[in-house]
This record gives sequence, structure tokens and C-alpha cells, in this order.
Amino acid sequence: MADKPKSNPESKTPAPEQAATPPSTEAKGQPAQQRVQVKLDDSKAIACYANFCRVTGTPEEIILDFGLNPQPFGAPTEPVCVSQRIITNLYTAKRMLHALQLTVQRHEAAFGVLETDVQKRVLRTARPQASS
Repeated sequence: MADKPKSNPESKTPAPEQAATPPSTEAKGQPAQQRVQVKLDDSKAIACYANFCRVTGTPEEIILDFGLNPQPFGAPTEPVCVSQRIITNLYTAKRMLHALQLTVQRHEAAFGVLETDVQKRVLRTARPQASS
């Protein structure tokens, strides 16, 4: 059983509780399981920024490399320094994919569609407005 989370005096915001949803068995005629609240201790977590992600894997796991691309436009001439690597199984990767999809959908519903094509974003903001 996990220890009770410790408070982090350096943290400016309290650690949110993460809700884990077990698979539903409702479709098989059994009642759905209740959500479980998982308490987190993020006192040893290290935050870093990444503008680069590479996904590779094996038949058993997914490998996510995160790093900082010093030249985010065009093909980088300098190597991208990978600073964090996450290795996880495919079940966790699928749950992470679902959580990320929901998060992006909520963001886009509140703030508008995120354009991932940099060229379209540059053209949209650089185009002079036609005067009438």
C-alpha cells in the first residue's frame, strides 16, 4: 500500500489527486467499478520543458524520448538533446493516449483548435489584412 503523500514546501500548488478509472465490465452484464482516487507524492518530481518527442517501441513497450530542439523550424543542424526517457507498457500507453486526447479536446473546446502545422500558423499570422 502506498504511503501517505508528503507535503512539498517548495510546491506552490497542492498536488492534485489523480483519478484512475478501472476498465468497465458493464458491457458483460456486471456492474461498472467505481473510480479510485490515487494520492500522489510529487515531492521528488523534476519538471522539464520539451519541444521534441520521439516515440519508438518494441512489441511489449513504448519508449518516449523528450528533449529540447534548439532549432524548432526546419531540419535541426544540431543534435536534439534528449533529457527524459519514459518506458512504459502498451496498456499504460493506451490509457495515457486517452487522457491526452481528452485534455486536448477540452482545451480546444475552450480556446479553439490547435494548429500543429507550423507553416499554416505562420501564414495565418503573417498575412496582412486586406483593407476595404
